[in-house]
Amino acid sequence: MRPAATRTIGGPRRASVRCGPDGTPVAVAGRPVECVRDEWRVDEAWWSGRPVHRRYFELVLSGGADVVVFADRRSGEWWAQRA
Repeated sequence: MRPAATRTIGGPRRASVRCGPDGTPVAVAGRPVECVRDEWRVDEAWWSGRPVHRRYFELVLSGGADVVVFADRRSGEWWAQRA
């Protein structure tokens, strides 16, 4: 019998984010950002071979949806944590 495959629930997925001049998101997946609720940075594991350098935003999009996105500051890619 083959073991069941596992998958991460709620893990990050790539996101289409448009930013203003200061790097703050102004749209996610084409939906305008109405409000930036919070912003924070995560810089950890610098001592390992896989350091993490991210800039997170909790946003309210048009229509009221709450989303958390982050920019991987090493690759420049944007990811959505929850939507």
